[in-house]
Amino acid sequence: MKPVSFSFTHSFGVTLLSLTLTITSPAQQPKPAPTKLAPEVTAALESHLGLTYAQCGERRMQLDLWRPKAKKPLPAIICIHGGGWFKGERSAMANLAQALAAKGYVTATISYRLSGEAKFPAAIQDCKAAVRFLRANAAKFGIQSDAIGVTGLSAGGHLAALLATSSGVKELEGEGGHADQSSAVQACMAMGAQSDLESVRIGELSSKPDDPFYRTFLGDSQAKIPATYALASPRHHLERTDPPLAFMAGELDDPTTHADEIRTDLAKLGIPTDLTLIPQAPHAFLGQQRFFDVCVNACDAFFALYLKARTEK
Repeated sequence: MKPVSFSFTHSFGVTLLSLTLTITSPAQQPKPAPTKLAPEVTAALESHLGLTYAQCGERRMQLDLWRPKAKKPLPAIICIHGGGWFKGERSAMANLAQALAAKGYVTATISYRLSGEAKFPAAIQDCKAAVRFLRANAAKFGIQSDAIGVTGLSAGGHLAALLATSSGVKELEGEGGHADQSSAVQACMAMGAQSDLESVRIGELSSKPDDPFYRTFLGDSQAKIPATYALASPRHHLERTDPPLAFMAGELDDPTTHADEIRTDLAKLGIPTDLTLIPQAPHAFLGQQRFFDVCVNACDAFFALYLKARTEK
């Protein structure tokens, strides 16, 4: 692969990552090989797998955690998998979590209740419980408790953005334990995410009887339960105290993942935001090595600015 030219800005705007690639039509493109990590990357990490972070009835909610073997406290990043809120598993984010851990973070991939098991707000309540768990166990896992970030792709990107913007919203906290801890995060990189579930586009999609996403996730159409769509919408909850919230999307993904409206709102509130577009990348860009590598660098640049800087004060 030819070298990747990477640039990053943290002010309001668009960062277009420049890749030198040979692009063929979608029909001609071979199926991408799974992303790989160099052996020395994983060898340098300690892992804690299958940790129970919350109990929902008889259901144990679990996460996998990685960190460099250095003992000093480090910022943390939660990685949330996608799958339309109705499928997927935390292992899909393991490579990203380990690659970021190698950059100097404690990282965790989390399982959350999918829509076939429990409707909204179960998924976001689980995400918040995971943040509280990490904060409550910061000393045990060497986490800087005031420097916790989140990222996710697709449905996971939406949940990451909602986690970043809904601090203090009681309906979304749930009863996942560690109620004495805050579920607030200090930075978010939402990837391939829908950030405005009150939009006309979402309403049009959710009114279709064969829509497998919004109606299944939220319980009904936007027209019938508008308050639920508002509660689930990251843009609905924006406040001046929200943390830096950036977005990343593949250039070939739907333009709604560019989050134009919410980024305008964030800029007006003085909250750092940005859009990173990966040229020629599809929605599921983490599945292709050349796009995965760019994503890791972009995430590290963003979280270094807003999380590592906190630990160095």
